[in-house]
Parts: sequence; structure tokens; C-alpha cells
Amino acid sequence: MVCLACLLPACSMITKEPEPSYSGRARNHLYRLDHWSFDGRLAITGQHDSWTANLSWKHSPDQEELKLSGPLGQGATVIQFTDDFVSIDRGDGQVQTSEQPEEFVNQQLGILVPVKSLRYWVLGLPEPAQAFVETIDGFSQAGWLIAYKQMQRVFDQSMPRKITVVNTHVKLKLIIDQWVVNDAKSR
Repeated sequence: MVCLACLLPACSMITKEPEPSYSGRARNHLYRLDHWSFDGRLAITGQHDSWTANLSWKHSPDQEELKLSGPLGQGATVIQFTDDFVSIDRGDGQVQTSEQPEEFVNQQLGILVPVKSLRYWVLGLPEPAQAFVETIDGFSQAGWLIAYKQMQRVFDQSMPRKITVVNTHVKLKLIIDQWVVNDAKSR
């Protein structure tokens, strides 16, 4: 009993590695990242609608693939897009396509989501073709405020875990449970 009591103070001295914090300047190398993916959860709130989904996002140099699904993968929708083409497959055998990716995705979702910019924002980067202003925990760009509420370690990288993206009409919250960066998985 006395031995157990002696061990208790030692347990309280174990320190946990502090979580990394967001630093925009330390992220520029991620613009060159060719392949990455993540699994997480997404919540979007608009003026008249809101919804949540599980999200799996795979990025390669020539394509983005987003899979949105409900609990246990129900109601899966797969969105694949390049700069000038998008396809949406809701699993009903009728794939819809458009040569105006951002406009088409927003029409289908019923809420304005800056899909092209999100490709950079999920990495903690401003879109390179647009001006931005740094904030204490992120930046503002194109009328959106992007805040990195929590970061996580993926081996030698500091990657976003909790992100909010807000403008006057829409609030998007993203929690990233697992990253794959250069074939290295988090957690």
C-alpha cells in the first residue's frame, strides 16, 4: 500500500508534449505537397440550412476527391473535381457533371462553400492567387475568416485538426481525425 502511494506522485510528473500551434510562416513548404488525404467530420451552417457529414478528402496533383457520408457511410456522395470539371455521384447510378466546378457544387449543396480555396485552407495555407491578411490563429481571405483552433502532429508536420471557416452567410467547422501526408498517418 505504501509503495502504491509513493508511485502516485511520480505519475503526475509525466508531461504530455504540447500541441503545436498555428504558424502561417512555417507552412509554405506545404504548397509543394503533391499527395495528401484526411478523414474527418464536417458541419456547415447557412442562413436557412445546416447539415453534418463525415468527410474523406484525397488530393493528388490533378484531382480532388471528396466523399461525404452520414453515419456508418450511409448516403455517400462522391465529388471529384479538377480546375475545370466536376462530377458528383450520389450512388444512385446517375453521375452529374459540369465544367463550372465551384458553381455546380454550391448549387448542389444549396450553400456557398469555397471548394477551390478549401483545397489550400485545409492545409493551413491561403490560396496563392488571392490576397490575404494574417490573424492570430489563421487569416482572412476573399471575405472568409479561416481560424485554426487546434493543430496536430503528423510525424514531422504540424497539420490542422480543428478549423472554422466563416463569412457573413456560412459557418463551416471541420475536425480532422486522421491525416495521411507523404504516406505517413497521424494517430
